[in-house]
Amino acid sequence: MSGKNKSAYPFYIIIGTLGCLVGLSQLNYRLSYKDFQFRKLDLLSDLRTDSASTNNQKLTAAGKGNSKLSGLDSSTGAANPHVANPDHAHDFMSYTGIMEYPSPVPGDSSAGMQHFFNALRELKTGKRRKVRIAYFGDSMIEGDLITGDLRDSLQHFFGGAGVGFVPVTSVVASFRTTITHTFSTDWKDYHYKNSPPSNITLGLSGHTFYPGGNSWVKYSPVKKPLLDKFQDISLLYGPVASGTVTINDKAYTLSGSETVNRLDLEQDTAQPSLMLRYSGGAMPFYGVCFENGNGVYVDNYSFRGISGVELGHLSAEMVRRMQQKRPYDLVVMHYGANVLFRPELTDYSWYERPMKKVMDSLRNDLPGTSFLIIGTADKSYRKADKYITAPGVPALLQVQHDLAASHGTAYWNLYAAMGGDCSMVKWVEGDTVMANKDYTHFNRTGAAKVGALLYKAIMNEYRLAQP
Repeated sequence: MSGKNKSAYPFYIIIGTLGCLVGLSQLNYRLSYKDFQFRKLDLLSDLRTDSASTNNQKLTAAGKGNSKLSGLDSSTGAANPHVANPDHAHDFMSYTGIMEYPSPVPGDSSAGMQHFFNALRELKTGKRRKVRIAYFGDSMIEGDLITGDLRDSLQHFFGGAGVGFVPVTSVVASFRTTITHTFSTDWKDYHYKNSPPSNITLGLSGHTFYPGGNSWVKYSPVKKPLLDKFQDISLLYGPVASGTVTINDKAYTLSGSETVNRLDLEQDTAQPSLMLRYSGGAMPFYGVCFENGNGVYVDNYSFRGISGVELGHLSAEMVRRMQQKRPYDLVVMHYGANVLFRPELTDYSWYERPMKKVMDSLRNDLPGTSFLIIGTADKSYRKADKYITAPGVPALLQVQHDLAASHGTAYWNLYAAMGGDCSMVKWVEGDTVMANKDYTHFNRTGAAKVGALLYKAIMNEYRLAQP
């Protein structure tokens, strides 16, 4: 043969071998001496998409993100309320929507977020004037971070204008951008951390303020949409036989024996700011509320350095009176940063026990009010040569989720919404910096994103809860 014909031998051998393999693959029998079976050869198996396999993958993906009630993909961040069906299809550690739980009390209309969503519907249809949210948290929300963006979004959709509750003094007044707030230095601030006398009742913010010799506080609106003027103003104060306060050069006599008393004012448009002076004797003040028209109001109750168990020090009578004077339809509990003080700690039973008592008390003192527990944000710490999620984060999320489930409240996992494992590293080191170098706290950009994520989760749930 010529060299050309010899060069074709390898090709003939390959073709012959493939032919034998294809022929053998058509045999469908089992050898008797071994548990072995020929199966048909599929030369395109790596390229062909098996329909059954594809369908199974789609069902699996859908099952991870769908509620048995809603049938919506989790990528939307929405979950139909689970109040009617406690058999959840969601993994609370990875789900980014709001999860709702049935109340342990039969017929409780505040289970999950039912009451809050009903209130929003009534607001939309003109059956009520205002819907209020009390947002409790630590330094993650101080300076109106997160709450300011949430408030703005809700007010643009549902109506309302105004910053809501503002305390008499604040350590972050100069940092806050939703109101201009200045005050004299002679106010005495009793709060969670300085062991107030037993005869002093702390306000809902965890503070009660007593004036000094010539105390004053000034509030001014800022040049931002929905925050540029004061209209409906309420001064909240404690029990007093008689006292005189001067507000924008007009004297008002204050009196009241209740734990929480309220003086309502209508702002003079010629005086955009509010200047309050008090030079009388001892009298407890809590703060001032700013609202403008019908709509949604979000009150920021931040307190630096606390874990949430401190709310157990609030007087039941004060909480009930506050609800009478300024009723809330939703209470948000946003804590975690100060619980994770030891990153590798994973036993949070010491935290769960007092928090159960806090939730029991608040649910009892605020009947008919919806509650939303927000799971901790991601927190990273340096181990070896890199930052990783603290082992305590998943453990604390479990405790927070269980508190929501056992008390019939709603739950939102901020850690999952951020992106889950090591997401804080990305928020700190990404192209758009959204958190500080402590790998714990958000900056303004990050806080705005969290506010937007929470607003989206609330609105998705609200729409799904429509009757």
